[in-house]
Amino acid sequence: MIESSFCFLPGVGRKTERDLWQGGIETWTDFLSSGSIPGMGPSRKARYDEALGHAKAHRAQEDARYFAISLNACDQWRLYEWLRPRAVYLDIETNSFGQITVVGLYGQSGFTSLVHGESLTRQRLCEELARYDLLVTFNGTSFDLPVLLATIQGLPLDQPHIDLWLLGRQLGYRGGLKAIELQLGIPRRADLWGMSGADAGQLWNRWRHSRDEAARERLLAYNEADCVNLQPLADMFYCRMVQQHRGGEHPALISIPAEPAAHIQRI
Repeated sequence: MIESSFCFLPGVGRKTERDLWQGGIETWTDFLSSGSIPGMGPSRKARYDEALGHAKAHRAQEDARYFAISLNACDQWRLYEWLRPRAVYLDIETNSFGQITVVGLYGQSGFTSLVHGESLTRQRLCEELARYDLLVTFNGTSFDLPVLLATIQGLPLDQPHIDLWLLGRQLGYRGGLKAIELQLGIPRRADLWGMSGADAGQLWNRWRHSRDEAARERLLAYNEADCVNLQPLADMFYCRMVQQHRGGEHPALISIPAEPAAHIQRI
């Protein structure tokens, strides 16, 4: 989808972008190879040629962070199909005081759980995040990322970011992650259904004060489910956003793994 996107060009809105597609200008290459565009003057075409040339060069260099700056936050979902192999699905848990207890990260190599007082350090989190070129969260714009940045100073969260809560709103979905999972048939372990962030806080207290291993294990399993389930949700939302923008004749095709990665690190 990204190489069919023109919305980052100054003065190009959704209508102009659709007009380009309907006029046969499907990709950046189509635009650049066209001598002229109906309704567009030569100077404007030249400016757009230059901007698209830059975008094409950064895409060829696999430079995801260029698009974190050039694309509006509401349009960064367009990067998903390209960056999916290098995406990290992130979720945090907090205690009753809003302090981070667990940071979960799920990517191509599996799931990693960083626990407060054990493995959750600035260096370790920076190392983990540096491996990925796209952040995917659910309500991370309002919660996860501001809490991380306030807690760990100078954390380099410079990747493009897709917030599935905001994307879901655009698609007409309401409610939290678990409610949307139910609507879409995304499964999670039976004993984790009905759990909330408040439950996660209570489990942390049981671990912190009583060293209850069962509580720790359930907390980490809950956080793992919150991370792992973001991948099928992102797959579904991306396909629906492409169909919404491009029409039914342009379906997005994403290969969804039958099972999540099995490799789990709980450190």
